[in-house]
Amino acid sequence: MQPKSYLVIGGGLVGAASALRLQASGFAVTLIDPGDPRRGASFGNIGHIAAEQVSPLASRESLRAFPKRLFGLGGPLDFRWRDAPLWLPWAARFIAASGPARHARGQAALTAILAQALPAWRRLAEFSGSPDVVGREGHAVVWMSDRTAEAGRRSWDGAATGSAAFRPMSADELETYAAVMARAPVAGIRFSGTAQVSEPQAARDALMAAFRTRGGEVVHARVERLSCGARVVAHLEGGPCHEAEGALVAAGAWAGRLMRGLGVDAPVIGERGYSVQSAEHGWDEALPPTVFEDHSMVVSRFTSGLRASSFVEFGSPDAPGDPRKWRALQRRLSDLGIRFSPDPDRWVGPRPTLPDYLPAIGRLEHEPRILYAFGHQHLGLTMAAITAELTASLAENRDPAIDLKPFRIERFNRRQ
Repeated sequence: MQPKSYLVIGGGLVGAASALRLQASGFAVTLIDPGDPRRGASFGNIGHIAAEQVSPLASRESLRAFPKRLFGLGGPLDFRWRDAPLWLPWAARFIAASGPARHARGQAALTAILAQALPAWRRLAEFSGSPDVVGREGHAVVWMSDRTAEAGRRSWDGAATGSAAFRPMSADELETYAAVMARAPVAGIRFSGTAQVSEPQAARDALMAAFRTRGGEVVHARVERLSCGARVVAHLEGGPCHEAEGALVAAGAWAGRLMRGLGVDAPVIGERGYSVQSAEHGWDEALPPTVFEDHSMVVSRFTSGLRASSFVEFGSPDAPGDPRKWRALQRRLSDLGIRFSPDPDRWVGPRPTLPDYLPAIGRLEHEPRILYAFGHQHLGLTMAAITAELTASLAENRDPAIDLKPFRIERFNRRQ
């Protein structure tokens, strides 16, 4: 029997977009979220609709590059040692998922879903009454030395980019950076087929407002567990409960605990990113979101200021931030000569990542009243809109627009 009401657990961009689509499809939806927008990955990310990132990070190439990317050697990759019981089992599965055959299957799956990411975002922005949420198109990748430029261009020339394309940047395009930096990059590539949201939190706010306008209910609370009897029950911290005929688990890096309570192995980990933001800056609004590959850093201008982001830190999603990483971001900005506040807004948040770097999108095989959408790693914002459309299709018992078999969470309960 098809549920007529749903609990949506998690109010990040994936949860908010999915709740809106479900409510608009005629379901009675209650969204349950802790209510602190800074807690999750949706708040402080770089706002990039990354249609080009079709190659899963679970790969032989990632394993080969691992040592030189460690934070202790100046790279972006770090592990919280006190959280080793979390990431060691995850790392073993990551290694197993990095073989050529699984990587190729993952790339095919990501290519299919990311081809729909930007069109779905445009549809969602119009549907929510906020067409300006999807802002400028394209982004740039630049290098500050001839050596890194040669290696970077060679890597991109051999990379799959899905529906996105790129071209070399002209000398005039590169020279525009000289006005906002100590010097211009020596080389770069400019992408088309990608885009940026006006601001991640503004996008989420627009979706939540549209959800409420359509009659959706929002409850600010933490869900301790889900149980399935005559109805699906969300047991909240402090004792109260909410129930419905079905539920969607979209709890990001916290989804694993809820899924385990439903008898499902969901090895999601908090892969934490860091950002700093300055309301005052000199970054030209005509410049695209820019990846400084030499510095493993992305810089992007939003309506509220200039944001720089970096780092891949594995550990508990609830751990305190590491001040060294914010200081490193500020040093990199200073080295590049980018004007930035000495006391910026600092943020850390956990990207929900599964070992094969594919999301989990589907319906539980043993309990079809439970839908799930989490584990989008670096692509949560990117895939939020298409994930919402796919989730609504599942709830309505319609065939989804793409094959969801590669994204079933049960893949971690079977031999690969």
